[in-house]
Formats: sequence, structure tokens, C-alpha cells
Amino acid sequence: MARDEDTVEGAVASNRRGFMKVASLGAAAGVAGKFSLAPISSAAAQETTHEEWWPSKWGPEDQAGSTNHITPEKVLESLQIVQDGRVYKLGRQYEAGMPFFGTRTFAMMIPGAPTGGPFGANKLIYNDEFLATEIGQVGTQFDGLGHIGIQLGEDGDKREMRYYNGFTELEVGNATGLLKLGTEHLKPIVTRAHLIDAMALNGGMMDVGEEITLEMLRAALDAQGMSEDDIRPGDGILFHTGWGQLWMENNDRFNSGCPGIGMEVAEWVVEKDLCFTGGDTWPTEVIPNPDPDLAFPVHGHLLTKHGIVNFENLTFDEVIADGKYRFLFMYTPVPIKGATGSMGCPIAIS
Repeated sequence: MARDEDTVEGAVASNRRGFMKVASLGAAAGVAGKFSLAPISSAAAQETTHEEWWPSKWGPEDQAGSTNHITPEKVLESLQIVQDGRVYKLGRQYEAGMPFFGTRTFAMMIPGAPTGGPFGANKLIYNDEFLATEIGQVGTQFDGLGHIGIQLGEDGDKREMRYYNGFTELEVGNATGLLKLGTEHLKPIVTRAHLIDAMALNGGMMDVGEEITLEMLRAALDAQGMSEDDIRPGDGILFHTGWGQLWMENNDRFNSGCPGIGMEVAEWVVEKDLCFTGGDTWPTEVIPNPDPDLAFPVHGHLLTKHGIVNFENLTFDEVIADGKYRFLFMYTPVPIKGATGSMGCPIAIS
């Protein structure tokens, strides 16, 4: 992967250049908390070179990725975790004032007010909503497998722009919806999830550029009375950094970067063969990356190379207040044909 600024700009869109510069300055100024920034891992260094990551272990034509873990056997195993039947919303409210990445937007209107009617002798009226937004990439959001790819060849060569399972831009790209890897191919997620309370371990909200290391992950599990050995293939892993406290309180700071996982934990996720990652930040991964030459490498490693899906902008306040760090997790992406991601509200059942 080329490292010059123009290539990074082309890969992640022009409006991100300024963001990455600002975020890098924030990290350079130092990070609060009792854990320092991790050194660049060998896994992170390897993200500048790419061997073929396809075909997928689920077959060369697979488009479901890690959601293939959700079998009847996995669901029955996961249901055993439910003890008291408490249900928690892990998604945030969608509204125009929420923070957005780059130039994304959210606008809702009720046409007509009321939209239609009156009808019949009973004078029935009704309201509809009209929504204009990047429907899979605002608010609480779910990254599907067509969201992230990696350019392997020359600029503009769509034959070497590769996605999960090696699908090329020629096979995937389409102005009216992805031809491959749309969210309609993903399976509903019903599995166990494990929450890592990195904020509690840190003694307060983590800061821009602060990486959740594997050491921190294990320390948090220990503090929560949980065992790494109990995290099984097909489970999910979630990260609470406290960054969500800024949601609609300080959107500029929220968007300036964030704490999160780096390549070390991403490799652990792959080794554990998990179904998904998720966090209370807008990318789940640490921004800026400790290696300033890399742009969103965790996204590329998990989604593109290993088909492991990701949740962003979740909220964990209620489950943490009740001391629930392991629970049944349920979510299904909206089956919009050709979509890159999905809105929606995942739920936890304890």
C-alpha cells in the first residue's frame, strides 16, 4: 500500500485528509490515562503489504462472512447465557443533531403534515416519513462487507481494488447498489457478546489516539471476573471507552479522533474466530493509528481480509450500570439490496 498523502486521500476520500492531520496532532500532544500508546505492532506494519486473502474459508463465492457462524447450534448455545430476561437497547436515537463523519448527513421530513387523507366516512389520516441519509453509515451503524476494500494495483485499476473474498471493484461497484457483498447476504446475528470496559480500567474516559491493547483487554476481563477462555468462536466482542459521553455534547471532539482497538487486538479477534467487533466510538478502532502511514487498518484487516463485521456508535450505559458484561446479542441488518451497511438497534438480553 503506498504511503504518500495523496494515496491515503484517494483511498479514504478527500474530506478525511484534514481530519487525519488534526487527529495526528492530538495524539502527538500526549494521551491521558494510565496506559500509554502501544508501539507499532508487526501486524500493523504488515498492513502496508498485502498477500492474497482469498478465497474465504467459507468458500470462494461466500458473501456472508463471519455471520456464517450463526448456525442453529450456535444460537442454542448462546441462548443458555440468558438468566434474568432483561432486555437492553445498545443503539442510539437517530436525529439530525448527532455527530457525523465527513460530509454525511441525516434529514427527516413528514410530507404534508398529515401526509395523506382524510379517507372514508371515518376521515382517516396518516403520516409518512421521508428520510435522506447514508442509511448504513450514520448514528448507530453496522459495517457490511461491501463497505471497505483495499487497492492493490495502480490508481484507477478496478481489477485490483479488492474486497472480502477477493471480489473486485468491477464485480462489486454499481451506482444503484452493490452487485456483490450487499447487506442482504448477511445472516441475522444471535450470539454471545463480551463487553470490555476499558473506561473503568483506565479510571475515566479514554482519549484520542489511545489504543486498547491486548494487555488492557485481558486486564479488563480479569477485573470483570471473566475469562478469556470463555470467549468462543462465533461470539462478539464490544469495547466501552467512554467516548460516547461526548455524543451530542461535544460533537467536534467526538469527531476529532477516538480511542479504540488497534492491529494487536484485531489479530486476536481473528485468532479467536469471532463474529463481530463493536464500540462506543464512530470506527471502533483507534484514530489516529499509532502508525501515521496507516488509514483505518483494522477495518481493512477485519472486514476486507477476514469478513468480520463491525458495529459503531453503540451505547453501553445501561448494561454497565447493571453489571452485565456478557449477554445474548441480537441484531439483523436491514436487508436493503446492495447496501454497504445498516442502521438499527442491537439489543442485549441478560
